[in-house]
Amino acid sequence: MRIVLVGGGTGGHFYPLMAVGEALRERDQGEGRETELFYMGPDAYSAESLSALNIKFVHCPAGKQRNYFSVLNYFDKFKTLFGIMVAFVKLLKLYPDAVFSKGGYTSVPVTIAASLLRIPVVIHESDAVPGRANKLAARFARIIGIAHMEVAEFFPKEKVINVGMPIRQAFMKPVSDPHTLLGIGTERPVILVTGGSSGAERLNDFVLAALPKLLSAYTIVHQVGDKNVEKVSSAATSLFTDQSPLANYYLFGHLPQEKFAAAFQVADLIVTRAGSTTLFEIALSAKPSILVPIPEEVSRDQRSNAYAYARATGATVLEEHNLSDDILVAEINRILGDSQAYQAMVEGTKALTSDQAAYKLADILIEIGHSHE
Repeated sequence: MRIVLVGGGTGGHFYPLMAVGEALRERDQGEGRETELFYMGPDAYSAESLSALNIKFVHCPAGKQRNYFSVLNYFDKFKTLFGIMVAFVKLLKLYPDAVFSKGGYTSVPVTIAASLLRIPVVIHESDAVPGRANKLAARFARIIGIAHMEVAEFFPKEKVINVGMPIRQAFMKPVSDPHTLLGIGTERPVILVTGGSSGAERLNDFVLAALPKLLSAYTIVHQVGDKNVEKVSSAATSLFTDQSPLANYYLFGHLPQEKFAAAFQVADLIVTRAGSTTLFEIALSAKPSILVPIPEEVSRDQRSNAYAYARATGATVLEEHNLSDDILVAEINRILGDSQAYQAMVEGTKALTSDQAAYKLADILIEIGHSHE
């Protein structure tokens, strides 16, 4: 059996694919089968993750359509058309039994080519409002898996299955001695700040401004993205003439999977953007959170995700245009200083926990794959 995984542009698309890949490999072991897995896209995103699951990378170009005016949108339309032709040729050669898409601009050429070749397509939508790629793919998808029930109204109801959010195994199994793995102490409450797989510059700026007030009481684990490490490190150092307060500030660029899971485990509170994958990972870790979604004019889905998650869990949403370092500090102090409100948030996250989504999607793909062989 051959299955192609596609979707990307961000870790929020890529890592759920890896979660489904993990589930497929587990099913392989249980059934004595070796499924051939392929990941198609403009780049491998994480060659290490693909190699760990024996997933072969297949290059396929894709054009990005931005939510704002750019002359690049015009040129990228032609890149997408070229990508469809490339995907058609490569899928014809591979002729997989199913294509699984997590959406994102990199999925468009592959899902269109698969539909032309009558290869079954399964998609998964994890946002509260569907993205353009999945809206398009829904027209010819065999099955549409969703993580939020409220997104079902955007799709043909006969295709929709509420499976939850596929999460990597690293977030389901406790990390042994996570504080030691991260190299941090256990004396203070820990605040994890993360902007997702690539960091978030505006969120970093707010946290830096708040550091002098936060480090007097808390340990800060700050994941900023590789491209921002030098800038953030320099800015943090310049805030203090005495270097000792930075002893409680732990700066990371990209956190490998095990360390990222460890950071969720040690955190007492998580301050984050509102990518759907991150939100469900927070729910699985049962941690209170403060959400700072990307502004709607840049990304429509994050704001919808944030408020849908807040309604379900009691998480706090702070709009970027209303945010200041004083507001951020006050909200952190409020949550960590009110044990009753804190526990209510913890209980709220448990209602969203789904540790079977990856297996449900793997079983759907296996069933469709068998019928297509």
